[in-house]
Amino acid sequence: MKKICILGSTGSIGKQTLEVIAASNLYEVVAVAAGKNIALLEAQIRQFSPRLAAVYNEAAAKTLRENIRDTGTKVLAGPEGIREVAATSGADITVTAMVGSAGILPTLDAIAAGSTIALANKETMVCAGDIVRAAAKEKGVQIIPVDSEHSAIFQCIGTWRRALKRIWLTASGGPFAGKTRDELAGVTVADALKHPNWSMGAKITIDSATMMNKGLEVIEAVQLFGVTPEEIQVVVHRQSIVHSMVEFADHSVIAQLGVPDMRVPIGYALSYPDRKETPTEGLSMEKLASLTFERPDMETFGCLRLGFAAAKCGGTMPTVYSSAGEAAVERFLVGKCSFLEIENLVESAMQNHKTVIKPDLTCIIETDRWARAHVAAL
Repeated sequence: MKKICILGSTGSIGKQTLEVIAASNLYEVVAVAAGKNIALLEAQIRQFSPRLAAVYNEAAAKTLRENIRDTGTKVLAGPEGIREVAATSGADITVTAMVGSAGILPTLDAIAAGSTIALANKETMVCAGDIVRAAAKEKGVQIIPVDSEHSAIFQCIGTWRRALKRIWLTASGGPFAGKTRDELAGVTVADALKHPNWSMGAKITIDSATMMNKGLEVIEAVQLFGVTPEEIQVVVHRQSIVHSMVEFADHSVIAQLGVPDMRVPIGYALSYPDRKETPTEGLSMEKLASLTFERPDMETFGCLRLGFAAAKCGGTMPTVYSSAGEAAVERFLVGKCSFLEIENLVESAMQNHKTVIKPDLTCIIETDRWARAHVAAL
């Protein structure tokens, strides 16, 4: 049985990972970590009996310890506790599903411990891709993407990486595909959280609505697959059936198709290099009315345009893009800025940042803090 550690077990990806594990006898959960949802975390501990658990919120960790005194699970607290879980879980695979830049250090800890990384945290590669790739290479650790698009690319490339010509990165377009900027001016939080195809957490759902999520995925693809931004073409595919495509030197295009269900790429990452059953529906080809592909409107959805700009600039600029976007979404969710102002806040941070081309980890952390502070001050 493969031993699994899940960082972010109470989030959308974490919960679906546990669904995949529960439907199989191939995996053992040895550690879980979460933010503050101790009610759900307690239920997960009682179902899967991990050796270790960590809670980011220290007060919540204290409560959890009291609640599960009758179990054999040790509870750690704070960001240090989550890092300790990542470093000492003994997992064969660590699923990194924490939201935002908080996932960077625990991912590096898991790599240092020799664990394969099932990567569901975009910000890790966006902000610290060079450092993470170097650490993984040094330890001989494989990074397997969990994002549906990057999982698709990973599967399509296979052994033909040298012949890679172009990546076609698909986007659902979110709930506002085809809208004008005037139509987006009055968008509410409730409107933006109504994704037509995917069930995701609030932050990533808002990022999908602004297409910030696709900008992050462009940067992540550059890091994961060694391509330039110019070799990536984003296409809006509203059906979310083709999860991405790869074009090769002979102009052949290979695509990965499936129902829009994250348990498929999660299951692939856990079972790689094999393929095992997942608790999902199969794709019914005869029921597909059509598959459509369109160029994205990067004037209306400027966060995608900014993502390409950050990818081309490199250095610390992707960190600014990611961290400012995270801070801007937090403001939007609590009513402190409008939907269209998310883009303005990110652009302001990028325009006021002096890029460091080859940052170390300390510089990345400082840049993350600067970008959040810049957005907070506007």
